[in-house]
Amino acid sequence: MGQDEVSTWDGVTLRSTYSDKAIEGRDKLADAARDGDWSTVLDLLERHRGWINSGRVGGSSWYAPLHQVAWHGADADIAHRLVAYGAWRTLRTAQGERALDIADRRGHHHLLVPLTPVVHHPLPAETLRSIQRHFHLLIHDRADDLITDHQLRLPELEPLTEQQNPACWFAVPGMYGGFSYRLSGAELTVESWSRIAGGSGQRHVIDEHGARLVAEGFV
Repeated sequence: MGQDEVSTWDGVTLRSTYSDKAIEGRDKLADAARDGDWSTVLDLLERHRGWINSGRVGGSSWYAPLHQVAWHGADADIAHRLVAYGAWRTLRTAQGERALDIADRRGHHHLLVPLTPVVHHPLPAETLRSIQRHFHLLIHDRADDLITDHQLRLPELEPLTEQQNPACWFAVPGMYGGFSYRLSGAELTVESWSRIAGGSGQRHVIDEHGARLVAEGFV
C-alpha cells in the first residue's frame, strides 16, 4: 500500500451484509489462508487488496491472512509479501494476539523479525486506549442502531500507529457513509457523514480526555 493511500477498517461480521458473490470470494481467501495455500492467497489479494486485513465474514477467530501465515509458519517471504500488500502487523485476533504473538507461541522463530511491527507513530498504550474508547462512544452516538443491527466490529486504533499515513475509513452499512479518521500526535481527527443526509457532516477531534465537535454541515 502506497504512502498516500488510505486503508479501510472492515467491521462487517454478518454474512447477510454482503452479496453471495462477495461471500464466495471472501470464503475462498479464508479457506486458502487456513489451508496454507499461499499461491491462491497471493493471487486473490493481488486482485482484491482491500481484503488484506479481513478474516472470514462471520468467523469467530478474527484471523486475517497474516495471522494464518504466523500459525502455519510459512516462509518469511510470504510474510514480507503480505506486509507489502498492506497487512497490519498490529492487528489483533479475537484472543488479542498479533501475528507476532502467534508465531512466537508456535515456535516459528524465522517469522519474528518480519512480523515485528514497525511503529511510525508511537503513543502510550493507555493514551491510545482512551482515544479509542472516546472514538467508539462517538460512533455509537452517530450510528448506534446501525452498529447494533449489523453487529459491527468497531475500529481499533493500534494499526494506525504502524502506517506511514495513519488514516483509515470505516464504512457503516445502511449509513450511506461512515467515519474517516486520522491520527496526528496524540489526537484523532474524525469526519463522519451520510451521503443521503444534507448537512450531516461532522468533524470531531478526540484526545485522551474526550471528543469535541469542531465543524459541521460540510456534507
